[in-house]
Amino acid sequence: MASIYAIKPAFQSLLRPLCRQLAERGITANQVTVSALLLSIVTGVLVALGYSHAPVFALLPLVLFVRMALNAIDGMLAREHAMQSALGAILNELCDVVSDVALYLPFALVPGLSPWLLVMLVISAVISEMTGVIAVQIGATRRYDGPMGKSDRAFVFGAVGLALALGISPGAWLDGLFAVVLALTLLTIVNRARHALTEVAQ
Repeated sequence: MASIYAIKPAFQSLLRPLCRQLAERGITANQVTVSALLLSIVTGVLVALGYSHAPVFALLPLVLFVRMALNAIDGMLAREHAMQSALGAILNELCDVVSDVALYLPFALVPGLSPWLLVMLVISAVISEMTGVIAVQIGATRRYDGPMGKSDRAFVFGAVGLALALGISPGAWLDGLFAVVLALTLLTIVNRARHALTEVAQ
């Protein structure tokens, strides 16, 4: 199913010159991965502490975009500049999941939103990424199937963060949106498992 992940090659092409410069300066893929994690944790803490002040949510669109760029760069550094490692593979998966939790869970503190819905959404997001990784264990490729992958979640939460920063009040509309995102995340889990099994069978 369609996902923002499909535009990743074009995004990588735009970032390739910067990636080359970082490699020339001795910046490693793992350093970029950990930097993205630290940025996400710091931002999540700031949002959790300042959730009652709408402008703090303006951090999210910017940070999510930067994180997306860093995630693309660390992968290119690893593949195109001979920096692939077992540690890098572990960091890549773990840091992505921890970053998601750090950036999205603070939304559960926003008055007017359903906390349990946000918690369920974050848990489902973690399971969807785990499903993609499990595919490798059964002999398939790492699955990134949509419709609600990492990039799609970043787009939704970034847009919501911007809306809150602009003073739009949370309420039933936002619970409805997150309910749809939860449903699409559950579908993503099913799609990744199904496509992994199909790939192995073929």
